[in-house]
Amino acid sequence: MTYAPFASRLSRSPIAFDTAAGADGVAGFSDLSPELRALLSGTAGCSPYLKGLMQREAEWLRAALSVAPETALAEVLAGLEPLALDLLGSGLRQAKRRVALLTGLADLGGVWPLEAVTGALSALADRAVDLSLKRLVAEEIRRGKLPGQTAEDAETAGGMVALAMGKGGAGELNYSSDIDLICLFDQDRYGADWQEARAGFIRVTRKMAGLLSDITGEGYVFRTDLRLRPDAAVTPVCISMAAAEAYYEAQGRTWERAAYIKARPAGGDLAAGARFLRALVPFVWRKHLDFAAIQDAHDMRLRIRDHRRLHGPISLEGHNMKLGVGGIREIEFFTQTRQLIAGGRDPDLRDRTTVGGLSALAAKGWVPGDVAEDLIGLYRAHREIEHRLQMVADAQTHDMPQSAEGIARIAYFCGETDVARFRADLKARLERTDALAEGFFAPGQAEEGPELSDTARGIVEGWRNYPALRSERAVQIFKRLRPALLRALQKAANPDEALLALDGFLAGLPAGVQLFSLFEANPVLIDLIIDIAGTTPALAKYLSRNASVLDAVIGGSFWEGWPGTVPLRAGLAAALADVPDYERKLDTARRWLKEWHFRVGVHHLRGLTDAFEAGKSYADLAEAAVSALWPVVCAEFARKHGPVPGRGAVALSMGSLGAGRLNAGSDLDLIVIYDAAGVEMSEGPRPLAARPYYARLTQAMVTALTAQMAEGRLYEVDMRLRPSGRQGPVATSVESFRAYQMDEAWTWEHLALTRARVLAGEPSLAADVERVRREVLAAKAGGTEVLRNVAEMRARLQLAKPPSGAWEAKNGAGRLMDIELLAQTATLRAADPARRVEQQLRAGVKSGFLSVSDETVLLDAYRLLWRVQAGTRLLTERELELDRLGEGGRAFLVRETGAADGAELSARLAAAVQAAAAVIEARLEEKGGNAA
Repeated sequence: MTYAPFASRLSRSPIAFDTAAGADGVAGFSDLSPELRALLSGTAGCSPYLKGLMQREAEWLRAALSVAPETALAEVLAGLEPLALDLLGSGLRQAKRRVALLTGLADLGGVWPLEAVTGALSALADRAVDLSLKRLVAEEIRRGKLPGQTAEDAETAGGMVALAMGKGGAGELNYSSDIDLICLFDQDRYGADWQEARAGFIRVTRKMAGLLSDITGEGYVFRTDLRLRPDAAVTPVCISMAAAEAYYEAQGRTWERAAYIKARPAGGDLAAGARFLRALVPFVWRKHLDFAAIQDAHDMRLRIRDHRRLHGPISLEGHNMKLGVGGIREIEFFTQTRQLIAGGRDPDLRDRTTVGGLSALAAKGWVPGDVAEDLIGLYRAHREIEHRLQMVADAQTHDMPQSAEGIARIAYFCGETDVARFRADLKARLERTDALAEGFFAPGQAEEGPELSDTARGIVEGWRNYPALRSERAVQIFKRLRPALLRALQKAANPDEALLALDGFLAGLPAGVQLFSLFEANPVLIDLIIDIAGTTPALAKYLSRNASVLDAVIGGSFWEGWPGTVPLRAGLAAALADVPDYERKLDTARRWLKEWHFRVGVHHLRGLTDAFEAGKSYADLAEAAVSALWPVVCAEFARKHGPVPGRGAVALSMGSLGAGRLNAGSDLDLIVIYDAAGVEMSEGPRPLAARPYYARLTQAMVTALTAQMAEGRLYEVDMRLRPSGRQGPVATSVESFRAYQMDEAWTWEHLALTRARVLAGEPSLAADVERVRREVLAAKAGGTEVLRNVAEMRARLQLAKPPSGAWEAKNGAGRLMDIELLAQTATLRAADPARRVEQQLRAGVKSGFLSVSDETVLLDAYRLLWRVQAGTRLLTERELELDRLGEGGRAFLVRETGAADGAELSARLAAAVQAAAAVIEARLEEKGGNAA
């Protein structure tokens, strides 16, 4: 890239506060253009430090100002590369003088924006740290102090890395910044000799700190701070990565998590540093939304202010631009805390820089766009003031001058001669920053709640004994939260019922700080939890055991339309690919499913979808889970036993999943079909014969779906629809499957085949299985024997599974299973490939098995029954008793079915069941004879 020269990019200039100093500073540059002379004069008249650098580096500066500042910077950094250790200290100090002068002038002249200024300073720090480490490690290797290392290993610093933390890690170093480093080494590189290596790296770290920090006649490079390392009071200045990882896993605190947002390998073995940071991802970026970090950050702000006595109204004299009220740290805390809250779920939020972090948060809806834009402007303005404070005398200060004259100097340094206006603008910016930050961090005061009945008061007073309120911190948050919860309860259809359900929810919570913080930061969740508690206590109980699913509600897309199977499968597959460990992949899948499952239920409960859309959504989830997990299970199995012998296998869904319609409590009916293609054995560490290979692969898949893990289970799986049922092998070859269906299968198995659908596996085999399905349906279609068998099976089913009551939607004559049985019969007789009930009944009409009026009666009954069944499974795990549901649940079912009230729904249900039963009995008797 080609850059314009320095002078052509000038857009502003400081004004000399000390005109004599300004004139003296520019006296040796009479050959420069008026614009450059004005810049140098204004700079020298405000900054004794920069005036001294201009005079000391005059020859170099004149050349640097004749080219682009990017070119001048690159030449300074490149000149450091060949320096040996004995010349490095002097060379780095010269480079620091020149880069400080160049960046100062580029900043003051508006040639570079803030990010370029801080980026140049950070680039010099990186180069200084990297070269120091490598030269010092090379010396340790030469002296034989790093076991097993050769001269070539110095290029990776023998496995040692310096992590740049804070502003250095973000590439945001301020003008006179120190550099915060954490020095680590790769213990695995040294085996049993790691302690000897550690001693060498401790020497390297101390020497590096001296090389960079010691003040000599040539100045210093960077003050170096090593205190951010784990347990700095007792640990050496360089520790192993294994020790650091163990510390963070066991003892890491919120402020350390925040510090690692900006962490970056800056010198030495950069690849080893990157691996270490990847290992820390679970520590820094929690998988759940972490609103408790808000209180941690607020407490930290207050401790800093207490320690430095920075409370009270803003007075510009002596005000700390970094840590004081409305200062830079407020904006950084604001950004980092919100990144910690949501960055575990969204990697796009993990930007190291403050401006980049705010922009990402705004793009994802975590910060209003106008607030983010406001804070970015405030941050840049604050940083410019900070730089000018430090440029005056190269002091590591953030304090405004104590005198009015000193503040006037800073105003002139910023190019502003109207000092009163400068003061007013600066104070307004500090107050605006404080208002934005304080509103986010400071917890509100506990309010008075509504009046409660004696019964309700007794329930509420019992909450203090629940596990979620054991800690003082949880109690304090909940004390502020409780009035809002109780007020929301007053709006429920039946407040007393909703209170009892909320009581059950709170009683089941194992801990409270995270969830209560989540509610406090997102009041919309209070309305949702009360809505759920007042409508479906079963879902409230589920939430108490799986409160993390609430993260999804505020995660961005919870209320958007349903994405469909393909995006769901791709999303889960991507999430699984990011996790290296097999068991963690299974837990990831469970966490993913719980959140999406909860979303379907909430959308259904809120009336955003109906029972049929919810049924399709639940089926989409199951299909995505099976299809995304199948290759993961196959890969893990292949790792132990070798790749699949032959073509591979497919997972065939049966029943409701095959038809693409599930309810909130459905299990999965699956069959695994394989084609070994004549291959007898797998080839792997522990090879298996083809038949046991696929049998054990099937068992592995079932375990992946059903095993109870830290995040629960995915689904219950039923494989009884496989050939020969429980007596048959768990996996069937495609040849055996076809032969069984053609020669041995019962009519009920052919009926089940009408809804079979491949979800995952080898594509060509999937196509073959579908061809077999259609061949079987064509071969077994027609004839009265099918109807006679169906009639007999229907009679047995009604004896074995009679309706449990008047509200039963699934079992019994004229109900869901009965209608589905007739629909499958119609499809089998017509040899039609349709899977869903609606299409199967239409196939019956086309073939003449059903009349249009039959279809209408059956569809009307089916649609009403499905709405009742889907609603029931969302509301309760028990059989439906409308009177025991509570007002919220009854209102949901009445709304879902379009009835005026419970009495009308009851009457419609009875009439629909009776009409459907009559049609079914007539068709089976008329077409196949009475088998009873």
